[in-house]
Amino acid sequence: MGLPLRLRHVPARLATGAFILNSGITKRGLTEEAAAGLQQMAVQAFPQFGQLSAKDFGRLLSTAEIALGSALLLPIVPTWLAALGLAGFSGALLRLYTKVPGLTQEGSLRPTQNGTVIAKDVWMAGIAWSLLVDEITSRRD
Repeated sequence: MGLPLRLRHVPARLATGAFILNSGITKRGLTEEAAAGLQQMAVQAFPQFGQLSAKDFGRLLSTAEIALGSALLLPIVPTWLAALGLAGFSGALLRLYTKVPGLTQEGSLRPTQNGTVIAKDVWMAGIAWSLLVDEITSRRD
């Protein structure tokens, strides 16, 4: 029995996994003020995050990114499962991008200078969907 991973998935999983894992590790040491800033942004797209303390929000975000990054990097995690996690994560970032004022140009989905930081994460959504489509179509073979 082999690993639940195809060689062609390795580059996408490595690139996104390392990027997200690093982001989560970096956020592990967030100050309460920095966590509160991220939380204020997140609440505009996901009001439920307002029920958490800034410290708990920062810890949750860091832990989620570390878990997702690790899942993408570990070959024992099936690609379909890692890709579903990545699709959810990137979808949340894109929702944030469309909901936070000042990230998109007026009446458009095009990013402002400030929005480019999050809009660039559309590549993660593309990778997630590519992995999922490959998993679905490969099972038919």
